Amino acid sequence: MIYRCILVVLVALSWGLAAQNPPQEQLPIAPSASKFPPQQPPASTGSSQTNPPVTTPAPPAPPPGASQSVTNSGTAKAGTSPAPPDEAAPKGENGEEITTIRKRVNEVNVVFTVTDKRGHFVKDLTQSDFKVFDDSKPAESIRSFSRETNLPLRVGLLIDASNSVRDRFKFEQEAAIEFLDQIIRPKDDKAFVIGFDTTPEVTQDFTDSTESLSHGVRMLRPGGGTAMYDAIYFACRDKLMKDKASGPTRRAIILLSDGEDNQSRVSREEAVEMAQRAEVIIYAISTNTSGLKLRGDKIMEHFADETGGKAFFPFKIQDVSDAFMQIQDELRSQYDVSYKPADFTTDGKYRKIEIVADNKKYKVRARKGYYAPRQ
Repeated sequence: MIYRCILVVLVALSWGLAAQNPPQEQLPIAPSASKFPPQQPPASTGSSQTNPPVTTPAPPAPPPGASQSVTNSGTAKAGTSPAPPDEAAPKGENGEEITTIRKRVNEVNVVFTVTDKRGHFVKDLTQSDFKVFDDSKPAESIRSFSRETNLPLRVGLLIDASNSVRDRFKFEQEAAIEFLDQIIRPKDDKAFVIGFDTTPEVTQDFTDSTESLSHGVRMLRPGGGTAMYDAIYFACRDKLMKDKASGPTRRAIILLSDGEDNQSRVSREEAVEMAQRAEVIIYAISTNTSGLKLRGDKIMEHFADETGGKAFFPFKIQDVSDAFMQIQDELRSQYDVSYKPADFTTDGKYRKIEIVADNKKYKVRARKGYYAPRQ
């Protein structure tokens, strides 16, 4: 009888404990549990106090100066809120604050060249003579169109200073100096000089002084391997993209090399992508005088084609000067169009550009595409 009473008491106690601590539902093991094992719970502090209820923390305040995200219609997107300004809001005549709305304008700007069947520049066309396609779809609207002959230039002169060009290096230096003397206009245009062998080296930063640029070219000494892709990547990312011009400019790289790269850390396509992101036109002058189109020449041609430039292949070293003259003429014989794409999305993806002249006798040369910004 005593054992039976003790058993009843124990059963009652176990039911009471079960009521206070109901068993937890057994969760299935995730497929990635073996790859990402669960963390061990923290060691108990020995306190009998129950844990406080979990609350969702309030979202952090936006950083000072952040602008409100809005749609093209000016309506704030769901989940966004105005950010506190980093400076005093503008005031009206009566002292009231003026509301400022900021939004992204989805426009693409393209500089392009038109030539006839003989390769002569065509400079007198109008907007109605062209059709613009973005990602294989007609542009939604053309915002501006102009014949750009006097747009300020931002030019990077990249000279191969590797051992492979040692025998003709002096002549190339003098041809480059003559080109800069003729194309750079004081107060309007600026250029810089980079020599590259195993690494790119800036021998003259942005300046409108042709004397300083000439000195930068003459400082170059041949020797070492060839890191051409690194030089293009560096010139686009660290120089041309960071130029703080007050208005629109035309960005170009003049590349003198045999195109044979054996030292770069970035790939050819990474260098091409950076040039497209920086909206840079690449003009390539091959230093190969063998009379044959070698692998390096095809690489130079690829850079020019993808960015809307042109590759030159002089038969003899004296023809290098003629190539510089043609580049000079082209930079002053271009068109500029700004358009709004159809179905534009800020997804960071590559979008193709195609500009077609109505007259089939004309050839349009422009960069092949661009990368959309990310939201």
